[in-house]
Amino acid sequence: MRSLVFCLSTLALLNVAIAQRQMENLTRGVVAVPTGDGDHLVSWRLFGTDPDSIAFNLYRRTADNAPERINETPISGATNYVVRRGRDVLGAQYFVRPIVGGVEREASSSAGVWQSGFLEIPIQPIDGYRPGDASVADLDGDGEYEIVVQQSARAHDNSHSGLTDKPVLDAYDFDGTHLWRIDLGHNIRDGEHYTQFMVYDLDGNGKAEVACKTADGSTDGRGNTIGDATKDWRTTDEKSRTFGRVLEGPEFLTIFDGLSGKALKTVDYVPNRDPIDGWGGIGGNGGNDSYGNRCDRFLACVAYLDGVRPSLVMCRGVYGRTVLVAWDWRDGELTRRWTFDSGISYPPFADASPFSGMGGHSLSVADVDKDGRDEIVYQAMVVDDNGKGLYSSGLRHGDAMHIGDMVPDRPGLEVFTVQENEAQTVRFQTPGAAMRDARTGELLWSHSPGVDVGGGLAADIDPRHRGYEAWGGPGGLRNCRGESIGPAPQSLRFAIWWDGDLLRELLAGSRVTKWNWKQHDESTLMLLASPGRRSGTYPCLMGDIIGDWREEVIVPGSDGRTLRLYTTAIPTEHRIATLMHDPQYRLSIAWQNVVYNKPPHPSFFLGDGMKPPPRPAIRLIGKGEAISPVP
Repeated sequence: MRSLVFCLSTLALLNVAIAQRQMENLTRGVVAVPTGDGDHLVSWRLFGTDPDSIAFNLYRRTADNAPERINETPISGATNYVVRRGRDVLGAQYFVRPIVGGVEREASSSAGVWQSGFLEIPIQPIDGYRPGDASVADLDGDGEYEIVVQQSARAHDNSHSGLTDKPVLDAYDFDGTHLWRIDLGHNIRDGEHYTQFMVYDLDGNGKAEVACKTADGSTDGRGNTIGDATKDWRTTDEKSRTFGRVLEGPEFLTIFDGLSGKALKTVDYVPNRDPIDGWGGIGGNGGNDSYGNRCDRFLACVAYLDGVRPSLVMCRGVYGRTVLVAWDWRDGELTRRWTFDSGISYPPFADASPFSGMGGHSLSVADVDKDGRDEIVYQAMVVDDNGKGLYSSGLRHGDAMHIGDMVPDRPGLEVFTVQENEAQTVRFQTPGAAMRDARTGELLWSHSPGVDVGGGLAADIDPRHRGYEAWGGPGGLRNCRGESIGPAPQSLRFAIWWDGDLLRELLAGSRVTKWNWKQHDESTLMLLASPGRRSGTYPCLMGDIIGDWREEVIVPGSDGRTLRLYTTAIPTEHRIATLMHDPQYRLSIAWQNVVYNKPPHPSFFLGDGMKPPPRPAIRLIGKGEAISPVP
């Protein structure tokens, strides 16, 4: 019997080791931009499944000529190449051919030079609206990303009453071709806490779906109405505390076809809002309400809960009661995998669950226990892949959270969070900022008990200190051990890999900046033509969207009639696979549009002095350009 148990245990470990996640099979994503001195930088993707020995030849093709090889010897280092001045031909297309085992393979994708230094993507504007949150995914299965963007006009935070305009979702090719428009209708309130949309290939057919909350009167991309279009469930009494809110009527969850926008399946949203006064707790200011503030705070994500196929996770509540519901979209059916519910509690919340009030204004997904399956990191707590609470750190509610391998010399992942301390919750003396072990919740360091810290960021920005630095609240910039090392950058929103080194740069509004660790200031590397929305603090999306492993930024055009995609024009010597083939990073792009947008972080340490990244255990699906997977 003991030998049988040993064999079964061994098989289980082998299954974890060889399990491969379904991921997008992308094209090489070739991009070419001027460097500013007459040269052009051409870059392309290295896949997570590429053999280590792979090399590339770079070609240029004009309308009248056969392809011309640009490089003299195969490119075996970083997947970028500087085309020197005078070599470029107006209207030429660049493409790369991989070389494997001495044999040159064909390629299908090519790109012309972005002469303005960015890609202008025309969109179909709506009078009074402006493009906001966006996501990217392969909607048609051709290996190229498309964009899904929310257009928003009059919006309101949950704490504010008032009527909002209808949220709208649009899908576009990168050339501006409009694929569809989904009008969520007036029974879906517009605001960053309400409209969370996930864009991901949920069933593994090589084409992404779109999932979001819907209601009576929502209209899909084919013009079909969901529910009863005659119903208006909004409170229209301007004297009411609930004016403009939607606290009656059915709530739905809909899966849309990513290519056509057609509604494929609609079910009841779980959980519903009732009881409206049952969502308070010890998070935030420790209060409660009965006018629809706390009951209508939504989050969402995608996670590989079985280690192989993605599941949709829709969430409700952050300040008190918290409910996460996992759904599987398989063979045209939407089935519930599990429900996590911290439970209802009322003042003085003496019977509140330890998981109550631990949510924040963002979430993340990561395999924190290294069992091959994802957990949902919900600010101060973590829900295991089976829907059970893994742990609650007790740190309570906060506005910012980051997870990654921040301390590369210790095993596992770390979580950095900042916490609110206000009103009734100051008495808990919760640390204003803390770093913890992602698997166990053990505090590694913390500071500022009882202080309300509104923002924080973690990234490797100083090569003199090993690992990530973190800042937010008193004490300035801190190393990964929590020691103060000097003044901190002013930028608190986004970190981005932009220039050629392994340190991360900063993104704030319309600027990409570099932290000068000697002079303790930021120097501008790139000025974007249009600042992001929300007072210039957020882009529509940022991440490794195209080209090599560095990251791009999508912002609205200055007139609101376009989107602009910016990429770096700085060469790098570092050869790293596309971050979109790291599952944790790819899922971060899916949830980035949720509430207070945050930057993505990979599952491995990417920074100064890093080791070679681990090869991801993935199986590519779709019509991209991947070479046969490495055995």
